[in-house]
Amino acid sequence: MQFTDRIWPKVKPLWESYLAHPFVKGMGDGSLPIEKFKHWLTQDYVYLVEYARLFAIGTEKATSLEMMQAYAKGLDGVLFVEMNLHREYCASFGLSEADLLATQPSAVNLAYTSYMLSQAQAGGVENVSAALLACSWSYSYIGRALAAIPGALEGDKYGSWIQMYAGDDFTQLNDDAMALMNRIAEGKADYELDQLEDIVLKTGYFEYLFWDMCWNQSTWPVGIPGLN
Repeated sequence: MQFTDRIWPKVKPLWESYLAHPFVKGMGDGSLPIEKFKHWLTQDYVYLVEYARLFAIGTEKATSLEMMQAYAKGLDGVLFVEMNLHREYCASFGLSEADLLATQPSAVNLAYTSYMLSQAQAGGVENVSAALLACSWSYSYIGRALAAIPGALEGDKYGSWIQMYAGDDFTQLNDDAMALMNRIAEGKADYELDQLEDIVLKTGYFEYLFWDMCWNQSTWPVGIPGLN
């Protein structure tokens, strides 16, 4: 059994919980308030900066040229596909890239990226792939689910977002990430697979907290100068 098949019964309820979240539902039916979406845009932009570092770590830890190429392709996809969508959206709101990069990560954002980077640095290339997987897999799942809603792709507010994550380019990036995870996990002992599952599940929980953080437009729980 491949790793993604093994973990699917555990992650499917998580992915479904995202679809039930008011933020994601609001993108699907167009009812999500723009200010909440702006919070996601700015927080996700600084998240993607750190997420891109994971691909760089994977390129360095790769054990073959083919693996290096796979991580490099993922890095290119984050820096020049996903982040371009964010820049285009923000330009329509009068926000520059400098505004985006000046964003201070929320408590949830910082905890999430710190966890991913620590796991990637602590282990081998298998840890890197596990830390990357929940984000791409769940966004692909969400994008395709929202795209199936009549009229969602043509929506003025979030149609291009849905097109991005339901589209062929992102689907291929995620398929590549899943295939790489399966290749790396092949032949590993059960205890090693359990450790990798734990990383995927924990990052999946962080994904839910991220949607929640954006819905609530939260930053830090107390007033800290420069952070709220």
